[in-house]
Amino acid sequence: MAMAEESPKEIRIVRKREGSGLVRVMSVLLVAVLALAGWLYHRSAAAQSSQDVTASTDIKSVIHLESFVVNLSGTEGNGYLRVGIDLGLGVKLKDGDSRGAYNGRLRDTILTVLGTGTVDQLLTPEGKGKLKADLLKAIQDRVPEIECREVYFTEFLVQH
Repeated sequence: MAMAEESPKEIRIVRKREGSGLVRVMSVLLVAVLALAGWLYHRSAAAQSSQDVTASTDIKSVIHLESFVVNLSGTEGNGYLRVGIDLGLGVKLKDGDSRGAYNGRLRDTILTVLGTGTVDQLLTPEGKGKLKADLLKAIQDRVPEIECREVYFTEFLVQH
């Protein structure tokens, strides 16, 4: 009779060991999937940064513009933006071209776009990114001959 009682205990021990093997296999699979996902993410991030480097090599000259100070719309009280902007161009400009015929149209275009922003929008990274995109599109539309490819903020101050 003593033997009959010990056999079920042995079976239980074997079942516990089988279950722990399944947990190990699942753990190894989970680690492998996470490692693969990390590798794919790193690979796509590296590809994106190499595209960014390629895009920035298309810049042949940079125009530095004096700072802009504008009233912001949709604020209670006074809201101001002071921003310094440089433009990355796809054409090579001569020394005197950066202050020449483009300057008036560039400043007018930039002031028009900046005046549409609100304090709440410009305090977020998404708002600043949208402002850059809006500026780039407006400059490309109004002054296409300079082939503006990038807008760089050299200073950015919002006061409310």
